[in-house]
Amino acid sequence: MNVQVLSDQVLLKQYLAGNQQAISELIERHSRRVRDYIHMMVKDRDVADDIFQETFIKAVRVIDDGRYTDNGKFLSWILRIAHNQVIDHFRAQKQTRAVSEAEAGYDVLGTLRFAEKTVEDEMVGAQIESDVRALVELLPAEQREVVMMRYFGGSSFKEIAEQTGVSINTALGRMRYALINLRRMIREKNMILC
Repeated sequence: MNVQVLSDQVLLKQYLAGNQQAISELIERHSRRVRDYIHMMVKDRDVADDIFQETFIKAVRVIDDGRYTDNGKFLSWILRIAHNQVIDHFRAQKQTRAVSEAEAGYDVLGTLRFAEKTVEDEMVGAQIESDVRALVELLPAEQREVVMMRYFGGSSFKEIAEQTGVSINTALGRMRYALINLRRMIREKNMILC
């Protein structure tokens, strides 16, 4: 049996010519990778499913509106939409509830806690986390994005580079400048984070 696998570009052209099955095949082709990426970022299967659906709904709207430019990188484009949907999710979640690294067993400085926390430890930890999050919000958008993806999303620098469309060195540079800026702001505000 000879099965021909059509490229993403051919499927897109077929869809635009009226073949509804072509878009279903395209979505199915990339669904696992997109779903896994979203789940890795949000760490909640139900939320990941919702974001996954929104990602492809948005993608189909862009294609239908004629705003998609085919450059042979459909997967990168759809992952970028997924990434933006995840960022939107975190922004909305931030407005309703602060995400705590402590819930994952780490304090805000990324060190594991081995002893039970006292009420005072929890209050101090919450205040530090709040202070750090406020400082992160003051960073330039590109630096803030890298910090959010790395520390709150758990992405590797390779993944960050792929999702933001920059080189690994650029992603590392943005993180370096973000840390420099955070340290500067901590000094200027005479904050003690320990």
